[in-house]
Amino acid sequence: MTALITRTELRDALDAGSVTVVDALGGEYWAKQHLPGAVALVRADVDTLAPTLLPDLDAAIVTYCSNPACPNSGQVADRLTALGYTNVRKYREGIEDWTAAGLPTESA
Repeated sequence: MTALITRTELRDALDAGSVTVVDALGGEYWAKQHLPGAVALVRADVDTLAPTLLPDLDAAIVTYCSNPACPNSGQVADRLTALGYTNVRKYREGIEDWTAAGLPTESA
């Protein structure tokens, strides 16, 4: 199981520029609203796009989707780990928690 990260830990890591955030919803959801600097990467595209989007296997990566009921972030995190990424965590609460806390988002 992928290690979890809290909202506060993720906010601090984003502020420090020490993490790459992966939006596992992708597509129109990513275009409408995503965490600052997040790259869109859905499970079906991990094998083909991860080497380009996430070239450093040891970089800190956090996946997220909409909320704890959404399985996408876990699926993407598990696949990244299987591909050899060594520092993958999941923000289980997702973008709904992030926006409810009044934290900033971006859109395409």
